[in-house]
Amino acid sequence: MSPRTLAKGLKELDSGEVLEPGRVRRAGGGRKSAKALDPGLVTALETLVEPVTRGDPESPLRWTSKSTRVLSAELAKQGHQVSHPLVSQLLREAGYSLQGNRKTREGKDHPDRDAQFGHINARVTGQLKKGAPAISVDTKKKELVGDFKNAGREWRPKGRPEEVRVHDFIDKEKGKAIPYGVYDMGRNAGWVSIGIDHDTASFAVNTIRLWWWRMGRRAYPRARSLLITADSGGSNGSRLRLWKWELQQFANQTGMTIHVCHLPPGTSKWNKIEHHLFSFISRNWRGRPLLTHATIVNLIGATKTQTGLTVRCELDRRAYAKNVKVSDEQMRSINLVPDAFHGDWNYRIRPRAG
Repeated sequence: MSPRTLAKGLKELDSGEVLEPGRVRRAGGGRKSAKALDPGLVTALETLVEPVTRGDPESPLRWTSKSTRVLSAELAKQGHQVSHPLVSQLLREAGYSLQGNRKTREGKDHPDRDAQFGHINARVTGQLKKGAPAISVDTKKKELVGDFKNAGREWRPKGRPEEVRVHDFIDKEKGKAIPYGVYDMGRNAGWVSIGIDHDTASFAVNTIRLWWWRMGRRAYPRARSLLITADSGGSNGSRLRLWKWELQQFANQTGMTIHVCHLPPGTSKWNKIEHHLFSFISRNWRGRPLLTHATIVNLIGATKTQTGLTVRCELDRRAYAKNVKVSDEQMRSINLVPDAFHGDWNYRIRPRAG
């Protein structure tokens, strides 16, 4: 502090002047704020962060990471003198914060969405009360097989993380894993087939078939029907001809009537299997590189919960052809009976004699 400043302070104290509470200098003292010196600064900054017209190709940072350093550099090009810490301060004062994406948009809501959920709940409840099987099915996210990074952390000696590849390019020798799951809602039990070829309707129905022969028929020896809840898209889509054709073959083999209820479009995250099976599988193998198909099978098979969930898993080495066409004649041969409510989402397939 300079002697002149000290002398001014002593003079103020001797004069008995009452200063405003909380102030340490005379009103108007000190350097003016950047916003006062440059009135257009905040407006220019907000224009860069969130253009008025989203996707405007004229925005200079439309395709650039909007870090504080990049923003300060762009503002400097426009004639504004500002540092990157000041950019961070101005953004926070304007109500901005660092945020990730949030999954909330589910696409256009169907007017009968809630009614379909009510219909599915009633069907599942009725099926379970009869002691008959009700399952939820879906394909889990495809996984690269090999020493690739897997999200999550696990306990290891300090400073010795497991080393994995930097880039996630598929290992052509090991390929990928396609987990298709069946969740038994009545018994809190799961079955997962690990495919190595293509995620087709034939693969999906064969997984249901394997579940039935390995687990289902022993748990439900007197079952005459099976209720399947599934998404409206993917390998078990409501409009997929091959899905219905393969279910007809399954019904013929087992003698059961297959009831199917599809979730409304855009609501796959509400599928039971997502929260009751797949989430626990992901938790069990978090931070563990999926080095081989055997590793994946063992990790899925070891998945358990305190509520009693058990899971069985097998590797399906079969090849499944893509783009299989089901003819109109084959479709007419399917013993399909649409339900009175939304027959496109709810239907049953009865077995054919012989």
